[in-house]
Amino acid sequence: MAPKIDPAILSALSLDAATSSIASHGGSGFASTFKIMSKGKDGKEKSFFAKTGKGKESEVMFTGEHNSLNAISAAVPSLCPKSYAHGTLTNTSGSFLATDFLNLSSSSSSIPGSGLSLAEKLTKLHSTPAPMSEGYSKPVFGFPVTTCCGDTAQDNSFKETWAEFYAENRLKGVLKSAEKNNGSDPELSKLVGTTAEKVVPRLLRNGHLKDGRTGQDIVPVVVHGDLWSGNHGRGSIDGGGVEEVVFDPSSCWAHGEFDFGIMKMFGGFGGSFEKEYHNLKPKDEPNEEWEDRVALYELYHHLNHYSIFGGSYRGGAVRIMKSLIRKYGND
Repeated sequence: MAPKIDPAILSALSLDAATSSIASHGGSGFASTFKIMSKGKDGKEKSFFAKTGKGKESEVMFTGEHNSLNAISAAVPSLCPKSYAHGTLTNTSGSFLATDFLNLSSSSSSIPGSGLSLAEKLTKLHSTPAPMSEGYSKPVFGFPVTTCCGDTAQDNSFKETWAEFYAENRLKGVLKSAEKNNGSDPELSKLVGTTAEKVVPRLLRNGHLKDGRTGQDIVPVVVHGDLWSGNHGRGSIDGGGVEEVVFDPSSCWAHGEFDFGIMKMFGGFGGSFEKEYHNLKPKDEPNEEWEDRVALYELYHHLNHYSIFGGSYRGGAVRIMKSLIRKYGND
């Protein structure tokens, strides 16, 4: 017997159960994933991608991914699928997310794509200022909802400076998750505290960190948040042309260079990508501190992987912190 589409998903997408079907598609460590196929009244077929999950955690995760995809898509429409809906399932306990279908096995298309490279798309993403948030006179760092990097819920409460957001919401936040999952760790706690209080303001403080193109203070932009090779591919969004695409984001309004942290951790996208990116968007200033800023951003992902998986990721985090503290801890 073929699986049925939950009524909540049918309603959210305005689909007719009689002309729609669902089948397992792809895989995820944190959710069940499906392809939904439907035929409209005009006879045209349309496909969607859906995730379902159980518990409060899936509701938080899918709310964050819905908002992340649409923030990226609003800035660079051809970079990621658009999300249509998220919510509570009707026939079983749990939540769902429904997005454009992304065909990563499509190597060619009769429909022309944008022709933009990954570097061109990311420089556009990292150059698009965040929208104004209610109650503030200028764009702020953070995000309207919690997002998840892996299964780590990230506090995105707004901060007016990037240094404060990165120290409080990212480094100290992920330390709490790591100690909750792996037990109290006085050495790690002390190193994170020193990094947050000494290194972060030294490298990221207002008036010091400047946009490499304009020379002005950096402004918050949308970042992917988990941009490693496993969350990138070439494919067709909603039957369109073949594009450089990204997926599974954990976005926030941040410093654009933050996305280079996990790129560095897992090998990035190659020297030609980095060269093209920085030809279009020069490294922020001070230029000579770029590698140390990227190491500081990579640190977050070592701590997060330690929180989720334990093991040797702790050692990578400790090495980065000790190196940065030696260099900047006494400034």
